[in-house]
Amino acid sequence: MENSILHFITPPIPYFLDCGSAAYVVGDRHINRDRLGVFDLIVVTKGALAIGEKTDLTDHQWELQEREALILRPDAYHYGVTPCIRETEIIWVHFQTFGSWRECKDMKECLECQTELIENHRKNAFLHHCEACSIFIPKHTKLSEMELDILRELSMLDQEPQSIRNWKRQATFQLFIQHLDRDQSTTSDGAAFQIAEKIDLFIRQNYTKSLSNTLLQQKLNYHPNYLARCMLKIYGMTPMEYLTHYRIEQAKKLLLQTDWPVSRISEEIGFNHASYFSTSFIGKEGISPSAYRAKLTGRSR
Repeated sequence: MENSILHFITPPIPYFLDCGSAAYVVGDRHINRDRLGVFDLIVVTKGALAIGEKTDLTDHQWELQEREALILRPDAYHYGVTPCIRETEIIWVHFQTFGSWRECKDMKECLECQTELIENHRKNAFLHHCEACSIFIPKHTKLSEMELDILRELSMLDQEPQSIRNWKRQATFQLFIQHLDRDQSTTSDGAAFQIAEKIDLFIRQNYTKSLSNTLLQQKLNYHPNYLARCMLKIYGMTPMEYLTHYRIEQAKKLLLQTDWPVSRISEEIGFNHASYFSTSFIGKEGISPSAYRAKLTGRSR
């Protein structure tokens, strides 16, 4: 079975709920549970654990060895497959997300559905004015020693005073998720991710200026066709399409947070002509900048 990927849209970042450890003697098996309602991360630190997950469409089983991690879905049936044949220990972490997510068979499917998932996320999470992005977490993976150390630190925070324990747990869990996301991204297509991130960073730092494919070629030293292929693969749009997308995202913030006229906002985000800005905004949002402001704030100016 191919290793599937859990594709999360953020913000908000998947958040920590609870964690603990469990030990199994010979003959024990993982408990059966139906629709737990939270994501269940299981990491074997000693021995081996046979576990399965069943949905309406799939039924998969794993034999987890030491340092292997598996994330079980909140909407599935989890069951022990066979009894343990040797003493086994695990760390478990429950987490959840308020945002949109989907399990995909591979990174190609993740990227193909990314735009749709982000748009659904915006509607469900009411994030009309916030930039949304993807987190890619492997469903089944072998952890590095560093990642395992982070999990051990998470489970040891029970010794901290309650007033700071939850803060530290959230921060530690997010660090762990960040490692998994980075590992998945770089192993899937490291070159494309690195180039796309460079383009993304350059556009964010310079979006108010006049940008072009030629300028990107000069700054990043890659042919525009290669830059476009990398951006299309990772973000689903070309560099210039991403530039327009990012400018409009900044415009939405200014429409909600300021009383500036549309013409000034157009200039602030790098559009040379207010009419072109309005046309681009309508093309992406379906309504004019003024109508967008009125819809969310009641102000038409």
